[in-house]
Amino acid sequence: MKVVQAYRFVLDPTPRQVGRMARHCGAARLAFNWGLAQVKANLGQREAEKSYGIAAELLTPALPWNLYGLRRVWNRAKASVAPWWAECSKEAYNTGLDQLARALKNWHSSRSGRRKGARIGFPRFKKKGRCTPSCCFTTGAIRIEADRHHITLPVVGTLKTHESTRKLARRIDNGAASIKSATICWRAGRWWASFVVEVERAERRPVRPEAVLGVDLGVKTLAVFSNGRPPVANPRHYEQSRRKLARRSRTVSRRQGPNRRTGQLPSNRWKRANAARNKVHHHIANLRADALHKLTTSLVAEYGTIVVEDLNVSGMVRNHRLARVISDAGFGEIRRQLAYKTRWNSSHLVVADRWFPSSKTCSSCGAVKPKLPLQVRTYDCERCGLSIDRDVNAATNLAALVERHVAGSGPEAENGRGADRRTRPSLAGGREASTLRRAHPPGSDRDLRLVTGESPPR
Repeated sequence: MKVVQAYRFVLDPTPRQVGRMARHCGAARLAFNWGLAQVKANLGQREAEKSYGIAAELLTPALPWNLYGLRRVWNRAKASVAPWWAECSKEAYNTGLDQLARALKNWHSSRSGRRKGARIGFPRFKKKGRCTPSCCFTTGAIRIEADRHHITLPVVGTLKTHESTRKLARRIDNGAASIKSATICWRAGRWWASFVVEVERAERRPVRPEAVLGVDLGVKTLAVFSNGRPPVANPRHYEQSRRKLARRSRTVSRRQGPNRRTGQLPSNRWKRANAARNKVHHHIANLRADALHKLTTSLVAEYGTIVVEDLNVSGMVRNHRLARVISDAGFGEIRRQLAYKTRWNSSHLVVADRWFPSSKTCSSCGAVKPKLPLQVRTYDCERCGLSIDRDVNAATNLAALVERHVAGSGPEAENGRGADRRTRPSLAGGREASTLRRAHPPGSDRDLRLVTGESPPR
């Protein structure tokens, strides 16, 4: 089974190599900003000509918004825009133009209604220090060195890695992997190298391929399961580090920081204090990622079918009382990891409909309560007398959902108020957990308030 996955390594570059990588990332940002300025100038010129009553066929030619068109324009102007362009790899400028092309495409797709989810604004200029420095390489000398502690990138040269690259090197030596691209970026206070690799993975099967597991995610308990498996407590990594983070934040606030309004630059003491505070944030993120990976890996390795809910996380975090703990739990990350890990392990992920009343439905007789406040943690059924933990009841209903729809035994509920809506479980990847919003028709007042009313040239 061929899959595309990423391998990421921390780098230990020399000061000279740091300068080279920073120069490449700056060249990518320059190309992005230059291309965006050309696009906005072209749109403004065409709008001005239209206001003068010039015919459409006599307007200034539209600037292409795809990567190839932007790259042709860049190649004609790079000698005057960046006389030093030969000092960096051509991939640096290609990175910035590719990011611009994708941003423009996403904006137009969102504006026309073809892209679902929250509306995407028109691209904005990237400012140094306020964007993530990155540069992608797709051609040239991209390889893992034989000592498994160095990598080679075009123009940048050979870089030492902080950890061994043996996992990727073994697959490449065996012919089971091929590198498609490499990206360097500055993140979490360190330089990273990420490789997008096409890997031939061995076919894996879960230990219990016929078993169905319902997983109910929550705040008090991170995951409750339908088969009696011990629940996973919510580690609350952010809550455990709040005191330390508050101390570091107070230290930062007492230093002379940057001020965009007056142009004041940060002091060295502020930079050190800010780096110490960021280190706590990075530590929290690493703890959360490690815990979620261990949880999802253990589930897909054992069960053939896993059922989760389509949670409206973006709507849940609007509750200011629960927003912090919901964000700390990482519901969306759990579903994302389950989606690709089930494909790798020949198992299935079933996503229940967002309106499926898993908590309100009795797992014994199927009766549905019209209301069940969040503070009520025990489900008491008035019809059959069942008394069960609320989360266990929800997980049991999720597991039974697959059996009912596979067997075709009918709807999952009987009473009204919208609670007996027939749920159509779907495999992972078919729908995202974000709230779908109605797209505004082209030419509406909201669209007219955007930068331009034109469609991108094809």
